[in-house]
Amino acid sequence: MAVDTPARPPRTTRPGLLHRVSGWAMRRAVLALVLWVVALAAVTVASTLIGDRYKNDTSLPGTDSQRVTDIFRAHQPQGDTASVQIVVRADGGLDADKSRVASMLAAVRGLPHVASVADPFTAPGSLSTDRRTAYSTVALDVAQADMPIDDVRAIIHQAQDFARPGLQVEVGGDLARTAAESSGGASEGVGILAALVILVFLFGSLLAATLPLLTAVFAVGSTLGLLVLASHLFTVPEYTAPVMMLVGLGVGIDYALLIFSRYRHELLKDGTDRASASTVALDTAGRSVMFAGCTVVIALLGLLALGLGALQGVALGVTLTVLTTMLAAVTLLPALLTLFGKRIERSVRKHAAKSRRTPGDGWRKLAAMVQRRPLIPLVLGVVALIALSLPALNMRLGFADAGTDAPTKTSRKAYDLLAEGFGPGFNGPLVVVSQGDQAAAQELGKTLGADPDIAAVTPPQVLPDGKIATVLAFPKSAPQDAATSDLVQRLRDDTLPKLEAQTKATYLVGGSTAAADDFAAAVSKRLPIFVLVVVGLSALLLMAVFRSILIPLKAAALNLLSIGASLGAITLVFQQGWFGAQAGPIEAFVPVMIFAIVFGLSMDYEVFLVSRIHEEWRRTNDARAAVREGLATTGTVITAAAAIMIVVFGAFLLSPDRMLKQFGLGLATAVLIDALLIRCVIVPAVMRLFGDRAWWLPRGLNRILPRIKLEDHS
Repeated sequence: MAVDTPARPPRTTRPGLLHRVSGWAMRRAVLALVLWVVALAAVTVASTLIGDRYKNDTSLPGTDSQRVTDIFRAHQPQGDTASVQIVVRADGGLDADKSRVASMLAAVRGLPHVASVADPFTAPGSLSTDRRTAYSTVALDVAQADMPIDDVRAIIHQAQDFARPGLQVEVGGDLARTAAESSGGASEGVGILAALVILVFLFGSLLAATLPLLTAVFAVGSTLGLLVLASHLFTVPEYTAPVMMLVGLGVGIDYALLIFSRYRHELLKDGTDRASASTVALDTAGRSVMFAGCTVVIALLGLLALGLGALQGVALGVTLTVLTTMLAAVTLLPALLTLFGKRIERSVRKHAAKSRRTPGDGWRKLAAMVQRRPLIPLVLGVVALIALSLPALNMRLGFADAGTDAPTKTSRKAYDLLAEGFGPGFNGPLVVVSQGDQAAAQELGKTLGADPDIAAVTPPQVLPDGKIATVLAFPKSAPQDAATSDLVQRLRDDTLPKLEAQTKATYLVGGSTAAADDFAAAVSKRLPIFVLVVVGLSALLLMAVFRSILIPLKAAALNLLSIGASLGAITLVFQQGWFGAQAGPIEAFVPVMIFAIVFGLSMDYEVFLVSRIHEEWRRTNDARAAVREGLATTGTVITAAAAIMIVVFGAFLLSPDRMLKQFGLGLATAVLIDALLIRCVIVPAVMRLFGDRAWWLPRGLNRILPRIKLEDHS
């Protein structure tokens, strides 16, 4: 294979770090490619041999639900072992199938890691009043994280082998939910295939289309291995990997596409050779990519300001992904452009020769139309965004349980059987802890039993050391219902404080519903700091780059509107059940992650479009013409990049995981709105109204702010 070694163009100033790194990759293209292949192979092999240590950290220090968890850990020396529930239902009553159920339980008792199996006919509260539904708790001898999924599946299959017409057997619990989930891979595959189709359509060449895709795959593959290794040093939740792949594929393809599109644009200029096209592309689009990537990193690291351990690992993992994709875009992509330069140039010129239209004509007409009466599209666009954002004001946060699983999963069927046989609140009891004497615990049970929103209460159970008693309170409403959250709030704010004044004891409410409420409260309390950190730092960076006050303010306002619209769409679909989705609360982690990722990604298109407008304005000093030319040269690329991100993110709607579906819909909606409505309509309208004032910066700020160049004017 012939390798094109680009000549180093003369420069009047010392080349920057980006130019030196990308220049080395072009001069040593084969070596750069080999290093990436070796790096990918090394981290893949190392991560496979070592394995991951993902751990979901949902701790919220200082909250009642966390204090309940800490009390159990401190007062139960036997340790935390996992369990699953086998739920049986007989249409004609379970008494006729008592021997069959006993045989089933005996068979399960002999399986690996099964410590004990409770008899539903003798265990208190395990048989419904109509004697048609019962459950057996299967205690395991290992913690949930250490239980092999194949052994969980063995329990499910063994139990369901005893089902027959009229006797239904299902298995519930978190382990059963995990075991029933797909191994994944389909969503990523669909997204990559769809992205390839769009790239081929855009460039008219399979080879040219493959380069951005190959760059993204190398970056994501390398980061996935690094994430596994990092899980041994940091607390990394298990859902970080699919989220990282979701963001990594979209951002990786996006960054490589922006650089390659500028390279292609430069190739079509008269007298421009491949070396010069590469240099210009990396000195312009490459700088924009690096800057946009930095804003994504800032937004993700802003999650650290929330102080929530569950999100810090995700923030670090996705930040690592973005940094790796940035590195691949300025090292691997230049190497590939050098190695396949001649073939790419031929296909680019051939495809351009077949096109009869002048590139960007349609976008110039759109910009001119918007500029003629800018207030109309601006007002209509902003009103539409505000309207779509309104449902987010009623967003209710929670944690997924079996009630939001697909109706075909055994964990969902077990959940429904228990709700039907024992009441809606049986699947999510409130764990109320009493720290006091026996009389205080008895009073707690009486008070909870008299509450009109509580269906049943268990007798106080004293923990082994005799210092703590617990009561399980079963609400009349389901765990995901707003009424259950209202009950938790009323118990904490009114009922239990009055009881504490009488008994001098301390009462705490825990459980999954209480934990979700505590997480929502913690996020709401710290969200203003998070928003200020992310928006403030991003605005300062934009101010330093474009030497403008209005550009950062406009970017922040429009980004917040696109995020609001994205969250509104999630609320309509997943909370209100539009389009046949399972109605329920929004995953507690999703809104802040959506905010961080979308705010960063929105800066990609902001920087790419505005930097081209700025470049034209510096050249012509004509604000209106600069907007038209900026949109003309970036409109097609932004649309294609957005289409790729939308199909990559949207493919995750095929995932069985509810949280990934919400991520996929939120990110796809935000990108669609950002690329088509904001960048192609609202931004040209706003820039028309700003005119030359868009590039005004007070002299005092101009002296203080550092200078960051996105265009190389040396």
